[in-house]
Amino acid sequence: MSAQPSAGAFPIEARPLTPTPADRVAHLLIEANGRLLEGASAARVGHALPSREAVAAAIAHLRSALFPWHFGGVDVEAGLAQFVRRALEAALSKLREPILRGLMVECRHSEGECPSCAAHAEEIVSAFVSRLPTLRHLLETDAWAAFDGDPAATSPDEAVFCYPGMTAMIHHRVAHALHDLRVPLVPRMISELAHTATGIDIHPGAQIGPGFFIDHGTGVVIGETCVIGQRVRLYQGVTLGARTFPLDENGRPIKGIPRHPVVEDDVIIYAGATILGRITIGHGSTIGGNVWVTSSLPPCTHVSQAQFRRDVFDGGAGI
Repeated sequence: MSAQPSAGAFPIEARPLTPTPADRVAHLLIEANGRLLEGASAARVGHALPSREAVAAAIAHLRSALFPWHFGGVDVEAGLAQFVRRALEAALSKLREPILRGLMVECRHSEGECPSCAAHAEEIVSAFVSRLPTLRHLLETDAWAAFDGDPAATSPDEAVFCYPGMTAMIHHRVAHALHDLRVPLVPRMISELAHTATGIDIHPGAQIGPGFFIDHGTGVVIGETCVIGQRVRLYQGVTLGARTFPLDENGRPIKGIPRHPVVEDDVIIYAGATILGRITIGHGSTIGGNVWVTSSLPPCTHVSQAQFRRDVFDGGAGI
C-alpha cells in the first residue's frame, strides 16, 4: 500500500482556491475605488495620499515654533533660539512629504518618483518658510483682537493658549499660505484639523485681514471665496456662505468663482447671523444675532431683528 502524500506534496499554485466572502467583498471595493477615480488622470492611481498623521505632527511642531512659550513646554527653558530652530526644522521635515504627495496626486507622471514634483515641493517649502514672519505678525494681531474684544480675556497669552478662535486662526493662517502657494490637499487637511478640534470651519482659500477675532466660535462657517477686512469680529454660529451655485453644462457646480461675502473693516457679526452670496457688508456695520442677510449693506449699517411684540387679550378681545 502506497503512502499518502503529505499536506505539502502539491505545489501551492495547484491547490484549488475557493473565494472567501472577504475575497468577494475586496473585489467589489476595488471596483468601487476605480469608479471614484473615473475622469481623474491615470497618474493618481497608485500614488499614496498625504498622511494625516504627518500633517498633524507638522502643525504641532509649527505651532510650537510660532508660539514657543505657549506650546513649547519645559523644552523652551533649555534655550529659546535652539528650541525654535529645532521645532521649525521638525515641522518642515514633516511637511515636505505631504506636500510632495499632494503634488504627485495631481501630476501626470504616473510611474515611480517624479523629479519635477520633488523640485517643486522644495520650492514651496522655501517660499512657505519666507512667509512665516508675516504669518506670525498676523497671528499676534489676532491675539490682541481677542484680548481687546473679550472682557473675559485676561491677556493675549490666554487667547493664544486657550481660545478656540485662535486655534482655528493658527491653522487657517498656515493653511491659507499653502493654499496661496497652490499646494493640493494639504491646506484643506490643516483646516479640517482645526474644524474637528474647535467646530470652526474656515476654508483655506478665505482671505482674512489682521486683527480677526472669533468669540466662542462653535458653528462658525467661512467659505472659500470670502474676503474679510481688518478688525472684524464674529460670534458663534455665524455663516459666511454662498447663496447659489452656478452649474456647468454637466450640472456640476462651477469651481472657484466668487460666491461668498466681502466683509469690510471693523464689522461685528453677532451669534447665529447668516450672510449669503457675493455681497458686501460695508465697513463699520453691525449685524445682529440670527439675522439673515442676502443683499449688500452700505457702510455703518446696523441690522437687527424686528422688535419683540407682545399682545395680551383679555376676555376674547382682539379675536
